[in-house]
Amino acid sequence: MTTEPHPLDGLVSRTTTDGIPTLYAPSSSNEITAGLFFQVGRADETLATAGITHLVEHLALHRLGLSDLHYNGATANTYTLFHVTGGEEEVVRYLNSVCAALRDLPMDRLETEKEILRTEAAGRGTGPNHQMPLWRYGARSYGLTSYNELGTWGLTADQVRHWAETRFTRDNAVLWITGEHVPDGLDLTLPHGTRLPAPAATSALPVTPAYIHGDDGHVVLTSIVRRSTAATVFAEVLGRALYQDLRQEGGYSYSAEADYSPRDAEYATVTAYADALPQKQDAVVGGFVDTLARLRAGRIEQSELDSVRAKMLKVYDVPDLGAASLPSYALSLLLGHRILAPEQHRAELNEVTVADLREVAREVWADALLQVPGRGVDWAGLTLAPQYSQDTVTGTRHASLEDEKVTLVIGAEGVSLLTPRGPVTVRYDATAAMTTRPDGARTLTGHDGFAVTVEPTLYKGVTAERTAALDAAVPPTAVVPLPAREPDHIPQPRKRQASARPAGTGTAHWGWTLALCAVGLPMVVWGLLSVIVTVEEVTAADPEWDVVVGIWILWLPLAAVTWAVHRARRRRRA
Repeated sequence: MTTEPHPLDGLVSRTTTDGIPTLYAPSSSNEITAGLFFQVGRADETLATAGITHLVEHLALHRLGLSDLHYNGATANTYTLFHVTGGEEEVVRYLNSVCAALRDLPMDRLETEKEILRTEAAGRGTGPNHQMPLWRYGARSYGLTSYNELGTWGLTADQVRHWAETRFTRDNAVLWITGEHVPDGLDLTLPHGTRLPAPAATSALPVTPAYIHGDDGHVVLTSIVRRSTAATVFAEVLGRALYQDLRQEGGYSYSAEADYSPRDAEYATVTAYADALPQKQDAVVGGFVDTLARLRAGRIEQSELDSVRAKMLKVYDVPDLGAASLPSYALSLLLGHRILAPEQHRAELNEVTVADLREVAREVWADALLQVPGRGVDWAGLTLAPQYSQDTVTGTRHASLEDEKVTLVIGAEGVSLLTPRGPVTVRYDATAAMTTRPDGARTLTGHDGFAVTVEPTLYKGVTAERTAALDAAVPPTAVVPLPAREPDHIPQPRKRQASARPAGTGTAHWGWTLALCAVGLPMVVWGLLSVIVTVEEVTAADPEWDVVVGIWILWLPLAAVTWAVHRARRRRRA
């Protein structure tokens, strides 16, 4: 029986180990490096169970304890990797220990490992593109990397055990090892399962290209493109173009770069980044947009393409090429992406043209999400990503105790927060997670990433009965109980204060009022008397009409000026 030729024949050997597809290739190193991939990651989780894959990884490594052996685990969007470097016996011991733990996780460590994960997260910094997945995907699939691992609060032993039994299976794994052969003594027995596809991508963007506002000092672009050799070349060309335009010529940025990262079997993420001082932010944004426009127009020098191509071809000029390529080949096998032999990839690199790069540039721009500091970029043809919900729910209305213009609505279908700028709505049947506190606080996060926090202390009439209605309406699988807060951590409404009056203002006000009365009242009385006298003497001979007229001429302007001064002082105090 003959087998079909494989692109890796002659470079990488293939076999199975306890039912797990295995790749291996010789290496000149005295040590062995091995990796065990599973196709499960953060994108497979929900917001309410976020962290469950990471938790399984930690539990699987616990029994190894402290060791001089170089080993670790990693949880990414679409895969989990256990890797090790050491002698043959050490590698066998490590892989056997991992698989034994996956078959029987040490659940007595569950709460401890949860706390370790929360501690790890607290010390982990966030990069300038931390919010980009949330805005693109919402609170699902690939957007979960923007969120904390909420599952570390509420996951049960049964949930974690079931996740390991159904996701960490032999049919959902790939093993790779550097060496002439697969070491003896391996026991990688795992449950049967099915090869699970990468999760389907969700979307929170109604239209692209779009933009969002971000922190000062950073301009970030992400775009989803079809995986191709031309796209990998374009990312390198883009990085060089940004560096040339923004740093070398403009002098606006210190860092300007781009990256291509596979997302799943069919698509990859192109990320571009540039930093900026606050006073140079507008120039960096403008230069960033101009660079992309130049590439979309095909204004790419052939020499740029040739230089990038030469750099990428050098990856094949390394010793132990098969061993060096094992991780990428194993991941492609795991995800179901095509595998190219070195000569096939070289041929595709040599076929990439400037016209190909122009098409990729247009594909990047069409799906772009740009994060900018400061002002928007509508002028460049991008649309601001949705800042508010499109609809609201009806129900009981609860006025904010801090802002009379804000109202919380708790309805039968969801909750809405009504603000002067627009509503934010989360429907119960589209709730990714609802965190609960013993003091009655609830935070609902929708699949689209919008969130509404219900704080009984901040809204009028939010009673235990109303929060119980939320608990009954949200699917139980989306509920995440959080621990009680310290009393001083429970928010209290800010007291509304009357406008402060400057010191002495009241005294001055009454002083001027008395002064005006002192001047104006006699004049009014005198004027009235003069009118009476005038009426009585109107028929008398030789009336003192000139005196009456004179009094009125003097009094009227004086009264007008006095009133104007009084009004001006009141306006200054207001």
